[in-house]
This record gives sequence, structure tokens and C-alpha cells, in this order.
Amino acid sequence: MLAGLPGYEIRVIGFATSARARQFHEQVDFYLLPQLPLSLLRYLTFFVMAPWLLGWLTIRRKADIIVAQSPFEGAVGAWVKLLGRLIGRAPRLIIENHNNFEVDLFLQRSVPLPGVYRAMMMTFARFAFRHADATRVVSSTTAERCRAFAPQLPQVRFMTWSDTDVFRHTPRQMPVEQAVDIVYAGVLRPGKGVHHLLDAFARLGHPQARLQLVGPPANADYAADLHRQAQALAISQRVQFVGAVSQSRLAEYFAAARVMVLPSLSEGLPRVIVEAMMTGTPVIGTRISGIPDIIQDGENSLLIVPDDADDLLRALRQIYALDVTAMAAQARSFALDFFSPDKYAAGYQQLFEIALRGTASTAATSAEPGKPGATDNKSARE
Repeated sequence: MLAGLPGYEIRVIGFATSARARQFHEQVDFYLLPQLPLSLLRYLTFFVMAPWLLGWLTIRRKADIIVAQSPFEGAVGAWVKLLGRLIGRAPRLIIENHNNFEVDLFLQRSVPLPGVYRAMMMTFARFAFRHADATRVVSSTTAERCRAFAPQLPQVRFMTWSDTDVFRHTPRQMPVEQAVDIVYAGVLRPGKGVHHLLDAFARLGHPQARLQLVGPPANADYAADLHRQAQALAISQRVQFVGAVSQSRLAEYFAAARVMVLPSLSEGLPRVIVEAMMTGTPVIGTRISGIPDIIQDGENSLLIVPDDADDLLRALRQIYALDVTAMAAQARSFALDFFSPDKYAAGYQQLFEIALRGTASTAATSAEPGKPGATDNKSARE
């Protein structure tokens, strides 16, 4: 993703796909921690091992920038930055905010002692923001939440990475006005609101339409509830639980659909909306978080009230009643202009330069492609 960013050596700390730690080079250097089966064990692994590994990269590999993928991981970066300052090796710290980090976790799954857990998370987040040099946001709402914690922290705003070439170049299997299928793309967990989609689909009154749920069952209990709900609503023959698919296969599902529906209760800036639009497929999305940054209601797609199956049903009926050709064309035009790999790289280039300068600014800004690169050979962690 960032291997081609000139002037920077990228090193990534993350989790392996198994309980065995790994280190390898594939365009960038990867240092992968063992992924243990329970989420609590994974948290403990990260907060015990990541500081040592990040400290080693800072001292021995002379990392100049730490990029934390959320405010909670940012606490580790802030701690390493403070320790590095004692020996004259204090790196710059960038915190990324991709979603409503204060509530999103609690929508994904049941958390024991949620009050204690939330207090601990907010303590980590405040500590991280207090020592950060810049932040990367993906939407107007994530920018607002970061400003609530750190009003003077400079921001750069751009979308999460997507390999959009496959969506740009996948031809439609049929004109959108002839398509009848509905696609949902995302993990199956309560915060995605898929139960409302099943409810609305059952009342749609379009017997030729199929509903395809594309994405892995991130919450097994919720996925089982969805299967039972489809059977109770007598629509199980027209609902397909597809599971996880490749990007190319997902593009094919989008290119055969009349509409992609994302009835989420909490998001950051969902890239699946942009990906679906790139195939010339309009979207129904909830009026939450960064979704209204993308969807121009009634023009390139439709917005609905969150947690409301009746409003979702209204929007579905509108999609089938309209000739959606013009809406689909506007959706594709918007998406192609909104994101590209060049804009993504330019966003990080701008973000790194701001962090290294220590520039103070209160305004969020958007990256522009073609911004000049840094001349120093800096090292970064994403």
C-alpha cells in the first residue's frame, strides 16, 4: 500500500494468522505477533510485546514516525516516544481514527465489565492524544471526535486503503435498471444492522429479488440468529449467506446487483460504499458517521434512518420504482473522483510531512495527489 511512497522505509507491527510469531519482507518489513485464540489474550500479547518491539525499531532501526491504527494502540506509541526522549530518540507519533472508537467495540460484541473497560480505553486514548503530533481521520465525524480529545492536533483526512482497480474495471453483468438482486457487504455482527435488512427484504414484495449477504460471520451467535430469522420470515430460499470472498468476486456481486445496502449502526467511512459505487451500483446507507460524506441523498444513492427497518423498506421500494440509471452513473463518477491509490499515497505523504514539521493546526485537511515528497530518508511504522 505504501511501499511506493518515496523517501520512507515502512515497517509494520501486526498479528500473524496463527499462534506463531513471524518476521518477513514483502515490499515492506512485517513483524507479526502471535495471534492467540481469545481477544483478552491478544490484547495482553500486544500491550506486553509491542512496546519492546516498537522500542527496538525506534532505537536500532531509527524509526522517526510511529503510526498507530487507533488511539488505543497509540498509547503504546506514546509510551515509546516518552522513553525514547530520554535517550534523544523521540519519534513523531501519528494516531489514526477510522471509526467511533468510543462505542464501536461495544456494538461488535458483549464486553464483560463494560464500565471498567470503557474507562480504561478512554484513559489510553487521552494519554495517546496528549503526546501525538498529528492524526489521520477518514470522515467528518472521526475528525470531530479527534478534535474533542485534541483540539489543536493537525489532521489529514483520506479514506482507508482499497485495491480499487478491480472495482473500477469490473464490467456490469447487466444494466443496473434490469438488475433485481440486493447485496450486503460486510462482517456479520449486530452493529451492522443486517437483521433490519432481512425484515425489510421480507416485506419488499419483489419475489424475483435475491438478497446476498457477503462477508464472514464475525459474531457466530448473531450469524446463527440471522439464519433463524430468515427461516421464520419464510425468505431463506431467497437469502444467500455467501461468506468471505475475494475482492474480484465481491466486485462481481456488486456489478450484478441493483443496489448495495449497508444498514450499519456505527461506522467510520465504509470503503465498501465507494467500491460498490465504482461498479455503477447505487447504495442505501444509514445516516451515520461518515456515510453522509459519501452519499448525496437522492442523487448518487439513498440515505436512511439507522435502526429503522421501515425506512429501509421505503428506500428499497424507491430503488425498485425508479429508473436508477442516472443515480448509478452519478455514484460511479463520484467514487472514481473520491479515491485512488495516488490520493491515498499523497495523504500519507502530507501526514508524514506535517508530523515531522510539528505543524500546529486546528483544521482538518484533505490530501491532494501529486504533493511533493519528503527528501529525508525517514522510517515509519504503519
